[in-house]
Amino acid sequence: MKTFHTIAELRAALKIERLQDKSIIFVPTMGNLHDGHMSLIRRATEEGDVIVSSIFVNPMQFSANEDLERYPKTLEEDKRVLQANGCHYLFAPDALEMYPDGKRSQTQIEVIGLSDILCGASRPGHFVGVSTVVTKLFNIVQPDCAIFGNKDFQQLKVIEDMVRDLSSNVHVIGIDTARNDDGLAMSSRNGYLTKEERHIAPTMYQTLLWAKEALITSSASHEDIREQALQKLEAAGFRRDYFEIRAQDNLQTPSEEEKSLVILAAAYLGSARLIDNLRVELA
Repeated sequence: MKTFHTIAELRAALKIERLQDKSIIFVPTMGNLHDGHMSLIRRATEEGDVIVSSIFVNPMQFSANEDLERYPKTLEEDKRVLQANGCHYLFAPDALEMYPDGKRSQTQIEVIGLSDILCGASRPGHFVGVSTVVTKLFNIVQPDCAIFGNKDFQQLKVIEDMVRDLSSNVHVIGIDTARNDDGLAMSSRNGYLTKEERHIAPTMYQTLLWAKEALITSSASHEDIREQALQKLEAAGFRRDYFEIRAQDNLQTPSEEEKSLVILAAAYLGSARLIDNLRVELA
């Protein structure tokens, strides 16, 4: 695996691959990689010839009161596991390479209708930062296909809509959430949990499963299910952010007759903000 820190170096290497008519598959990350990330890399090896990953902790998607400075950075270990799982090129730029005039002067991309709800309401500006940096990375790598995880379901929808709206030629694939044996969705932020909090954390997934069963088997309204779920999380020790039942296709509030749903949850456990989701197809 070759590692590049500048846009020019990566573009030069990928130009050679394209001249050999090789397909390029891209997996963008913020590093501190776990097996969930590796499932994306392994899927990428099934989709094309040349696997490119990026590690960039994007300052544009963090607000002033968030954890940018303490976000874990483990580049050497990340390089080892990427190479072991079949990655060919790693792009690891610094903030100056990505934002030479500073993030405040950066042209911004906003996906209207998706960027300011759910996590976007809790983290103002977050999805503008996500869509902007992903657009830049797509323009740098120019992949045929990009792989993302379904754990960040809203992020995936933002990127899918962005690609469609900007007439991008990148094919976006979302793959199932990677989970620990107890159901907790794999996340770099799980490292913030204390031993006691880690024992509590799977309650989020258990609550999602309860809500899915309630949607399928009970006559309770979405609002009743939502409120009971929040109470279950709080009883376990979480601080509520949101628990919502939305339409899968656009993440808007569904009618009670909507069949393709997604349940999305975000809550704080200690210093960690955890998110998860579960899709539901009603008969």
